[in-house]
Amino acid sequence: MTVFFRILAAFVLFPAGAVAEVAVSVAYLQQQVERPPVLSNLDPEPQDLGLAGAELALADNLTTAKFLGHKYKLKVTTVPENGDWLDAARRVLSETPFLILDAPAQSQLQVADLPEAAGAVLFNVSAPDLAIRDETCRANLLHTLPSGAMRTDALAQFLVKRRWDDLVLIAGEHPGDLAFAEAIERSLTKFGMKLQAEKTWRFDADLRRNAAQEVPLFTQEFGDYDVLLVADELDDFARYIPFNTWEARPVAGSEGLQPVTWSRVVEQWGAVQMQNRFFDQNGRSMKSKDYAAWAAYRSLGEAVTRTQSDDPAVLRDYILSDAFELAGFKGRAMSFRAWNGQLRQPIPLVTNRAVVAMAPLEGFLHQRTELDTLGIDEAESRCTAFKEG
Repeated sequence: MTVFFRILAAFVLFPAGAVAEVAVSVAYLQQQVERPPVLSNLDPEPQDLGLAGAELALADNLTTAKFLGHKYKLKVTTVPENGDWLDAARRVLSETPFLILDAPAQSQLQVADLPEAAGAVLFNVSAPDLAIRDETCRANLLHTLPSGAMRTDALAQFLVKRRWDDLVLIAGEHPGDLAFAEAIERSLTKFGMKLQAEKTWRFDADLRRNAAQEVPLFTQEFGDYDVLLVADELDDFARYIPFNTWEARPVAGSEGLQPVTWSRVVEQWGAVQMQNRFFDQNGRSMKSKDYAAWAAYRSLGEAVTRTQSDDPAVLRDYILSDAFELAGFKGRAMSFRAWNGQLRQPIPLVTNRAVVAMAPLEGFLHQRTELDTLGIDEAESRCTAFKEG
């Protein structure tokens, strides 16, 4: 839904004199984490990654707020790698119950477990870990970043549709690489496939000079296959794999055909408008973490508009209800899974220059919504916190 139509809907729902004055202050709490060295620094991580998305959502919320008497603020707190993370979280929670968390999964759980966070509404925009959406979930922690399982389920659906089932995998040794590789294997099993072979990438050679010699030798023993899957979430070596393999085959996963939260190549469903506004504001393209942060603050804004409340309990209940919908420029209305707090959303399958497909793909059915074919479904969920809450 465009900004104009959100404003129009606000007038229809809440005519003049019927709106309440509410004020929502949101904290963007970020923990700095040292990034391991990679082979190439051609694509440095933006300094404002994530935060820029929250700032765009603030602008969007303020557009509607002008007509409803609402107020929104965004305060940023960045904690150095060796800083006191929990002390910073306590200080932020003393000022607002609404937090956007940009930190590793374990750090987010530490915040969620603070007594001061008992009634808070927290949004995870940076951790794809499956566990914090499953057995270690917290009722006050919602997730606007898709899990790794949602992304790999999207990729698996594409492979099934293409009937590409002879698959091999190369995985890096970084924890994120290993987690993504595990998610790939889980998704393949879910959709009735399996890996034919897999290898671990342990090279420390400078592939900028040696890729044409090293990669063919490394992939030669795979023999013939349909697709080479790559798990390199650190963005270290995968860029050197395409066109250097022994067999001329497609590459997918962390390189080639990639399942992502967001990409600059998403242009349909009004996405160009948001892409342009983001670029005008930040001088760069919107990335996945930016989108997750945007979706977090916009979810709050949508809930505030609909409930006319700034009470965190009221907003959380509405966000998790069947009535909530977020227009996310992905072709379908998005909502939160009431059993684990994950934002349902389509997953674009993209190359650097185009959207190849948008999952869930046609033919993958679900009794509730096809979006629940991506990631953990309610029947298999081990998250009990939301039932208890």
